[in-house]
Amino acid sequence: MTTFPVGEQTHQAVLPQRPALESVGADTPGSRDETAHGLPATARDTGGEHGRGETGGRGTGARRRHAKSAATAAEAAENRSGDAPEHHRSYTGGVGASRVFVLARDGRPLMPCHPARARELLGRGRAVVARQVPFTIRLKDRALAGSEVGGVQLRIDPGSKGTGLVITDEKKEERRKGSTVIVRRGLIAVELQHRGDQIHLCMRQRAGYRRRRRSANCRYRAPRSHNRPRPAGWLPPSLRHRVETVLSLATRLCRYAPVSEVHVERAAFDTHSMSAGRPLSEADYGQGPLAGATARTHLRAKWNNACAYCDVSGVPLNIEHLRPRSRGGSDRVSNLVLACVPCNEAKGSTPVEAFLADRPDRLARILGQTKAPLHDAAAMNATRWQLTEALGTLGRPVHAWSGRRTKGNRSAMGLAKTHTLDALSVGRLNHERGDAIVRYPERVLVARATGRGSYARTTPDRFGFPRLRRARTKQHFGYVTGDLVRATMPSGKWAGTWTGRISVRARGQHSLATPRGRVNVSHRNLRLLQRGDGYGYGDRPEPAPSTSRKSG
Repeated sequence: MTTFPVGEQTHQAVLPQRPALESVGADTPGSRDETAHGLPATARDTGGEHGRGETGGRGTGARRRHAKSAATAAEAAENRSGDAPEHHRSYTGGVGASRVFVLARDGRPLMPCHPARARELLGRGRAVVARQVPFTIRLKDRALAGSEVGGVQLRIDPGSKGTGLVITDEKKEERRKGSTVIVRRGLIAVELQHRGDQIHLCMRQRAGYRRRRRSANCRYRAPRSHNRPRPAGWLPPSLRHRVETVLSLATRLCRYAPVSEVHVERAAFDTHSMSAGRPLSEADYGQGPLAGATARTHLRAKWNNACAYCDVSGVPLNIEHLRPRSRGGSDRVSNLVLACVPCNEAKGSTPVEAFLADRPDRLARILGQTKAPLHDAAAMNATRWQLTEALGTLGRPVHAWSGRRTKGNRSAMGLAKTHTLDALSVGRLNHERGDAIVRYPERVLVARATGRGSYARTTPDRFGFPRLRRARTKQHFGYVTGDLVRATMPSGKWAGTWTGRISVRARGQHSLATPRGRVNVSHRNLRLLQRGDGYGYGDRPEPAPSTSRKSG
């Protein structure tokens, strides 16, 4: 996954946002206008708006290059203060460019700014690029002591496959009738994609290699007792990875933005009720499918003492996994069927969809009696408390909210179902009073966990035997796999400038990932942009808001 989808030729393309339609006057050294967060916004109903988040003070007025055209309230929300009046008929939710992280001269975080302001600061030489992804600039003439910084909030919606993290700010606004409402704006959205499934697969593969070695070399060794203690709060590596990656990314966001508090959704899933498909009472929790029976007795009654694949009866029947364990299947009773010996041997580790591809009626009947796996729900139940405790080490107040409140806020605002929009909806919003989410970023930064390589020094074949020997060093000609680089190809089919992550080779011909495929690039034609941090970056658009909004 590359960071930028196309090659870059100009300095303006460093920022993955649209060019600004107007330029803004220079800032005064003693104001808060440095990062496009000036004085408190004018009340909505007064009609006063600021140009691109700037204050209406002296010397900071916007000089417009184009004539003012008719625009919807959502467009005006982005082009001006980022807030649109919710009572406007055409308002469906403000959608705008993602903000840019800003650091003071000493490296401490300031308020994020608009991309247009970041381009202006870079063009005038008042700032330098501190980090490419997420894009961060550092001011050369402003310290934290000379700036007034308002706090922002970090909102997290954890998930099993991915987690949404959003930087927001909230401010109070007054209406004509004198009432005060709270408006929430999404400044920066990040979607973290976990690799827990990959870790689980690697652990199972390593266990298989180890089991084969022990059975071949230590056939008569007595089995080891299961007496190894585990520390309190122990989690499997695939689950611990989810907690540690969320904490790592949250720590990084707190380093780039002035986060004052953390809001996290801590949802609990009733796996027993989900398995039954209906709400359960207290007595129902002790009456599962295996209550008073064994697994074989339950399967014999369920499949009428016949093979599930060929309906043969009166022969020895084996317990068969519909989804093989080698492909991630579990020993859950809903994943088990009865199969005769020929059918069991013929299916092997083949998926049931491929094994019964020529018999769609039987496949539909078998899949109709299965139940959805509960791996994701179990993973969330196992990590929700550990994640809250880990976030407490950030030194900010941590507030935990229920998933019901998040769903209510998202439905009331008419937002789509994504991890980032769920994270934007985490926390308290009084819809009866008029609190609302008035803006969210149109582009989401996607951070895919890739790891930092393997400790193995040999590459095994599919049977676990060493096939080739790996290099003892990970750095070659100054580059490590995962580094973000810019390649300048002077000639040939790939002539031009390309930006992406590389995979290093010992001979110096590194492999660069581009939107058109992978290309071999000499280390002499590379320029380092950012060291690899264990993540592959990309972006995606945020779904458009729904036209129908509920109240309350």
